[in-house]
Amino acid sequence: MESVVITPMYAAILGIILLVLSIRVVAVVRAKGQVGYGDGGNPDFNLVVRGQGNFIEYVPLAVILIGFAESGGTGAMWIHGMGAALVIGRILHPMGLTNEAGVNPLRFIGTNLTWITILVASILVLANTF
Repeated sequence: MESVVITPMYAAILGIILLVLSIRVVAVVRAKGQVGYGDGGNPDFNLVVRGQGNFIEYVPLAVILIGFAESGGTGAMWIHGMGAALVIGRILHPMGLTNEAGVNPLRFIGTNLTWITILVASILVLANTF
């Protein structure tokens, strides 16, 4: 089992991104909208809340998988590639959340970077177990 030294750096960066998204929820939804829970039925607030929620739904598993891949001996370039893709994807996704109809390219790219990261990390973890 290899030492996990790269993944914690990406986990820390993602932790800061989560704090930014959380501050947006508190500042925009809770304070300005005087909403204690949920989005108060306001579609603009829903976008901010969902940006944070989507982050929370995907990032923990992705970071765990990247950490498992690293501990299983996956090379540093792969770990950095997955970590960077996840960070970029999680920055782009909330930037692409808008009330406009259709798919926003930033949201699309952010989602796909996240999904590809999870897929690649999953395959690498499985490959390392055999």
